[in-house]
Amino acid sequence: MAGLYFEEFGVGQKFVHDIRRTVLDVDNLLFSALTYNPAAVHIDHHAAALTEFGKPLVNSVFTLGLVIGLSIHDTTLGTTVANLGMSETVFPKPVFVGDTIRAETIVVDLRPSKSRPTQGIVVLEHFGINQRDEVVCRTRRSALMLKKPPQ
Repeated sequence: MAGLYFEEFGVGQKFVHDIRRTVLDVDNLLFSALTYNPAAVHIDHHAAALTEFGKPLVNSVFTLGLVIGLSIHDTTLGTTVANLGMSETVFPKPVFVGDTIRAETIVVDLRPSKSRPTQGIVVLEHFGINQRDEVVCRTRRSALMLKKPPQ
């Protein structure tokens, strides 16, 4: 199992995830279509060319999902019970088609579940970083995680 159990996380632990992903035009168009987001700034190249950015912006919810997805193999693959929520999500720089995104994660909090003795809550702060080393996304994700099974 690639993911870590609750007890294997430590506050301050940092992960620099190896997987990177270059965003394609089809990613932005398909994600916007699948989520019924008709914003011209995402799907209309002509309209987007008239904005201050001069080209389409990648849908920020796609960026958020990508950043979390890039972190999964090193942290929570197979050991997550459920995501409890994301907070403090910001997008300090835009993402454009052709940008290559990587992720880093820091463990910011751990606490055993009060109602589920075989599980605990891990708060992870994820950072999405582009090829220019600019942070394009930051979020805190609370995940309900399995504890190690009894031996």
